[in-house]
Amino acid sequence: MGLSEDLEKFAAQERELRLPRLDAQIAWELGTRIRTLATDRGLTLVIDVRRFGQQLFFAALDGTTPDNAEWVRRKSNVVARFHRSSYAVGMTLKMKATTLLEGYGLPVADYAVDGGSFPLIVENAGSVGSVTVSGLPQRDDHNLVVEALCALLGRDFEAMRMGPESA
Repeated sequence: MGLSEDLEKFAAQERELRLPRLDAQIAWELGTRIRTLATDRGLTLVIDVRRFGQQLFFAALDGTTPDNAEWVRRKSNVVARFHRSSYAVGMTLKMKATTLLEGYGLPVADYAVDGGSFPLIVENAGSVGSVTVSGLPQRDDHNLVVEALCALLGRDFEAMRMGPESA
């Protein structure tokens, strides 16, 4: 999959994976769904579901470190700033041959454009939060979040999945 195809897939995911609402119950369902996927697969990661400004779900699985939680914070800051997935923002910057610091003055200490944070978009309200994981390679982090959202929303994950990264 090339860069332009990836960007089209990100846009389709963000357009189609929308929630009817975001409250504590939805956050719990989404967070526990990701946790179950991770534990069933023996994955080591941190999971965070938030409305902007309010953490609604957090889990750190065995084997994670405080660094994973720090990656979650930095990736979710990107979603809060751009209302796009952290991976989509990173790929867009790559396409433009720039960085967050060069293009927006945003320090890497507070923002990370690696995959794993996805906007929680509510129908008729817009982007109101994020779901973020950290612990896997960035494309796998992103796909895990998309898989959980697809399961929650009754969508076909195989149609939404990011394919293998092209060289």
